[in-house]
Amino acid sequence: MSEEELVLSLRNREKIAIEALYDMYSASLFGVISRIIPDTALAEDVLQETFVKIWHSFSGYSSEKGRLFTWMVNIARNLSIDKVRSKDFKNQNKNQELENNVTFIDEQRNTTYKPELLGIKELVSTLKPEQKSILDLVYFKGYTHVEASEELGVPLGTIKTRLRMAILQLRKHFN
Repeated sequence: MSEEELVLSLRNREKIAIEALYDMYSASLFGVISRIIPDTALAEDVLQETFVKIWHSFSGYSSEKGRLFTWMVNIARNLSIDKVRSKDFKNQNKNQELENNVTFIDEQRNTTYKPELLGIKELVSTLKPEQKSILDLVYFKGYTHVEASEELGVPLGTIKTRLRMAILQLRKHFN
């Protein structure tokens, strides 16, 4: 089926058109999506959302503005970015235990990481308590500066200053 025939069939809302579209482009679109969303199951969900959106919003496609594939890639890309930026996606990543993630990565790379051998625990324990709590939220739990500010009830500028002071303090031990 040529692109022109496919576009005409999609405009006529023919079921065979969406099936052909899926057969022709699903692998390519999944590649685009999985570069943005590494979780395979979530990427598959976004692929499905992409084809649903293509079907429902096909009236917005114009061949004068670009090729069909380019239009579909933009839909897939935008849905993927929206998913990554969504509150649910961010919360899902925050709710995972750090220990589980570190162990999983270490197992994949066949490495062992023992911070006690590097003395990092001792170095971090030399920091002021308010610096340690911010360092823990931002670097070990993945919070943004704004989220850490909200969590601790401290102004954003104070968060940034304390974090910078903590990093400078730790840097002294390595230089």
